Amino acid sequence: MKAVRFHEFGGPEVLRYEEAPRPALTAGEVLVRVHAIGLNPPDWYLREGYKMLPQEWQPKVSFPVVPGTDISGVVHAIAEDVGKFSIGDEVYSMVRFPSGLAGESRGYAEYVSVPASELARKPSGIDHVSAAAAPMSLLTAWQFLIELGHNEPNPLQPNRHEPVPLAGKTVMVNGAAGGVGHLAVQLAKWKGAHVIAVASGKNETLLRDLGADEIIDYGKQAPEGVVRDLDLVIDAVGGPETERFLRTLKRGGSLFPIFPLGFAGADEAAARGMTVSTTQVRSNGAQLEQIGRLLDDGTIRTVIDSTYPLPEARQAHEKAAKGHIQGKIVLTVE
Repeated sequence: MKAVRFHEFGGPEVLRYEEAPRPALTAGEVLVRVHAIGLNPPDWYLREGYKMLPQEWQPKVSFPVVPGTDISGVVHAIAEDVGKFSIGDEVYSMVRFPSGLAGESRGYAEYVSVPASELARKPSGIDHVSAAAAPMSLLTAWQFLIELGHNEPNPLQPNRHEPVPLAGKTVMVNGAAGGVGHLAVQLAKWKGAHVIAVASGKNETLLRDLGADEIIDYGKQAPEGVVRDLDLVIDAVGGPETERFLRTLKRGGSLFPIFPLGFAGADEAAARGMTVSTTQVRSNGAQLEQIGRLLDDGTIRTVIDSTYPLPEARQAHEKAAKGHIQGKIVLTVE
């Protein structure tokens, strides 16, 4: 088959479109003929060697590596012990995450083997591009906001992450036009929250259309300078600057940083009775089946920034590196 692989860590230029072995099925797996692949930050974290992580957390990678987790396609073959799916079914998945952090997911390819437990039927009301844009971003938003869906230990904090009730609450989403952010806006609104979206002003029309009640253009004003007494902040950008959102919360409020590394406000949060909590998204076919109904009826939709054919994965990564992506970038497979 054809796949995009890299043989060393580096920038987008290390990605090569080349021949690669088609994955062999093992027990409990389904072989999917891929039609579309969603891009996510772990794709370039892996390509760069996870250099932002402490060395002891960096997974051991064996080259060559096929990056990627999010796929939508058609069932091509099924292991004998799998009874849930049939050849020809349209399906989508976030494949082996985080168990495939070292590159075992193999998403940027014409074929991918997927554990049946991580697979779900593609919502019939959307195409493969829209479906491939969903899994990691939507599961992240879902597991942070609606249902964690697993009891695996959190490597980033000692306590289990717990979503908070959203109905009637005031929720702010930072990075609201991005991959996770635009879906978090929709889920919070679906659950009855008053949603304040923080994004570039160019995204106002889109975010209004997705259900945001208020928009803060971060280019004109800092949200922490104008907002107070929030129940929850979802920081879909994360990093060291997340601490600034503590001043926007009411006492007892919650801050959910999607990317928590670098956060240094734990003492301040504890002193003010605030909860700062994160989790690591995990593959979950059952949740994708459940969420698929919301995608199918239009309650939730994925926004597509741009698409690239699989041989142009390098250009897609270069586009992602420039930032300010509206929704998701998707690779397509002929």
